[in-house]
Amino acid sequence: MNIVKKIVLLLIIVGVGVGVFLYAREQKGKNASVQDSLTYYGNVEIRRVNMSFRVGGRITEILAEEGDELKKGQLFAKLDVEPLEVDVQLAKAALDKARAALEKAVNGARKQEIEEAKAQADECRATLELAEADLVRNENLIGKNAVSQSGYDASLSNRDVAKARLARALANVELLEEGTRKEDVDAAKAAVAQAEASLQRANIALDDAVLTAPNDGVVLTRVAEPGAIVAAGQTVASLSVRDVVWVYIFVEEPDLGKVAPGARVVVTTDSSEKTYVGHVGYISPEAEFTPKTVETPNLRTNLVYRARIVVDAPDLGLRQGAPVDVKIPLNTDPEPVLLIEDKEEE
Repeated sequence: MNIVKKIVLLLIIVGVGVGVFLYAREQKGKNASVQDSLTYYGNVEIRRVNMSFRVGGRITEILAEEGDELKKGQLFAKLDVEPLEVDVQLAKAALDKARAALEKAVNGARKQEIEEAKAQADECRATLELAEADLVRNENLIGKNAVSQSGYDASLSNRDVAKARLARALANVELLEEGTRKEDVDAAKAAVAQAEASLQRANIALDDAVLTAPNDGVVLTRVAEPGAIVAAGQTVASLSVRDVVWVYIFVEEPDLGKVAPGARVVVTTDSSEKTYVGHVGYISPEAEFTPKTVETPNLRTNLVYRARIVVDAPDLGLRQGAPVDVKIPLNTDPEPVLLIEDKEEE
């Protein structure tokens, strides 16, 4: 009889256990069927810009401190412009010289210059005639031993020198009358173009002596101070840009088909009750292991895909590195959103 009671009691316990198991499985199925969103965890990423001058020089003024807000185009720092202004003046002088040379090449020789060259040729011609007459006279005298050989040789040399000078003077007249060659004019034009480019570069360098904010943002750090001499491209300050705020999350492989680029999401923080609306901007095509810094209730050895969430209207409540919750609604059609930021990594 005791054995029968024990068997009945055992059957009751088994039946209760099976019932509890079936009930739990049914409830789990119901909960899964009514799941309407996915929740992920990530950290805020704000774009940072290292501001620097395109030219080197000595900083004369910095107009903002760390933590100050800057508007796009707002003046932040200045360089000493005196050396750059001197460069502009030198470039202007070189341009004036090149333009004058071009004008001279195009206009050719003046009438007075041509007349002067002809007068020089006439002078050389007269000198040649005198030298030839002297040579003829010495030729007659040398046969009578009335002149020395050295005297005859000197008259011969004077005739040849006078002939050469006349030939050069006549060639000079011909060149002046023909005008400047096309090649010389082209070379003068190229010199003017080069001087204009040098002046433009000097003016650009002068304009680059001021540093302005590229976007709305907050000054994070000031690396240099007034009086410091910086090189071109050397970081002067870091700016936290406000126009785009990202949150990186890691989507687990089983949920990959439920998350699509452009899908709307809700972002919340621990520091306030405010909710932010965003969208999925990018999903990496490559799988990776869940990083240790990611908070997730699932196993960290699961394969995940990095996704970037773009917050549509960020404010000061979202700060660099702040932890946030990202809720992605399910069973909703993603709204196509196309931003420049979404295309950078595609």
